[in-house]
Amino acid sequence: MAGLRIQWSTPWPARGRGLADRPAVIALYPNRGLSFVRGEGAYLFTRDGARYLDLMTNYGASLLGHSHPAVTAALAEQLGRVVTMHGSFGSDVRARASMAIVDRLPMPGAGICWLNSGTEAIEAALKFAIVATGRRHFVAGAGGYHGKTFGALSVTHAGKYRALFDGCLLPVDHVPFGSVAAVDAAITADTAAVIVEPIQGEGGIVVPPNGYLGALRDLCSARKVLLVVDEIQTGAGRTGRFTESEREGVEPDILCLGKGLAGGIPVGITAVTPAVSERLAKGVHTSTFGGNPLAAAGVLATLSVLTAEFLAGVERLGQDWRARLASIESDRLALVRGRGLMVGVVVRGDRDRALKHLQKEGVLAIPAGEDVIRFLPPLVVDADQLAHATEALDRVLSALDP
Repeated sequence: MAGLRIQWSTPWPARGRGLADRPAVIALYPNRGLSFVRGEGAYLFTRDGARYLDLMTNYGASLLGHSHPAVTAALAEQLGRVVTMHGSFGSDVRARASMAIVDRLPMPGAGICWLNSGTEAIEAALKFAIVATGRRHFVAGAGGYHGKTFGALSVTHAGKYRALFDGCLLPVDHVPFGSVAAVDAAITADTAAVIVEPIQGEGGIVVPPNGYLGALRDLCSARKVLLVVDEIQTGAGRTGRFTESEREGVEPDILCLGKGLAGGIPVGITAVTPAVSERLAKGVHTSTFGGNPLAAAGVLATLSVLTAEFLAGVERLGQDWRARLASIESDRLALVRGRGLMVGVVVRGDRDRALKHLQKEGVLAIPAGEDVIRFLPPLVVDADQLAHATEALDRVLSALDP
């Protein structure tokens, strides 16, 4: 069987040796032609001192930017104490971080499972849903992305990721995102759960109709299936609220977090209601490194920054920036959408070429969907930096061939 190949039509602008610095690494990623040695705030620096405005933040994992003082200090202190501690033993920092997370969730009495990535959190969520209900079928959104391990890949929609593994995946129906009626029609007697991103990230920063998440909650309750909300990209303050579930007043049965929750240290969280947790036997899902004290310290440091005042500022800054982006006078700009600092710019024409030219301008962004430039700035970005990015995008769109 031929391997999956994902290629860019033209090479990325090079500075330094890029991924050639690591010849032993399998070439599973596009080579963007850059190699970074240092980061500070919203910037990354190459070996020769070139500075780039990082508005992709490692696909959202560097939530507070690079070398944030609160995160750096917490990690340094924890490194001198203990780094790894198996879940069969107690950990003071893990206990404090667990309570701090639960206190932020719209799920009274929730319990959490610590993991090491968002994809792992989805794997646990799917397993927990199967165990709690005794059923195996799932309903997910067309255009949705939840990861690439077997369970997560099952509920991910894109054929380019699924094609090589047909026959290995869970039974899933993918239905139009934003349509409650389509979800209702897809639920069967064997449906364990409906899984949804509050805003689709990889799918193109697609914001559903107002009230969609709440309507799904009502539907799942009426049809007696679980609601799994994937907040891996939207959560931890990215949209100006700690979770979008909170904004919508929705209590999921299972909620997943990850990305930047630990300030850049790998982490995944699967939170469940008491009704789900009481059905989970010991050993149904564990992780050697899940809940390690280093990640827990990163979580505590990150949460200390994400105050209500800070998150309100994120929401305001995002609103202002989206308005500024939408004011760009270019036929190449079709639409600006998103929430908080999760922003998508829909481009008419060669989106990938626009991304490469943005990189030449010193601004890092990533693709989403078929025609979207995705911006996931660090939450510590300021208005001047975003203004610089807007001006760069304006120049890039103006330079694209008509």
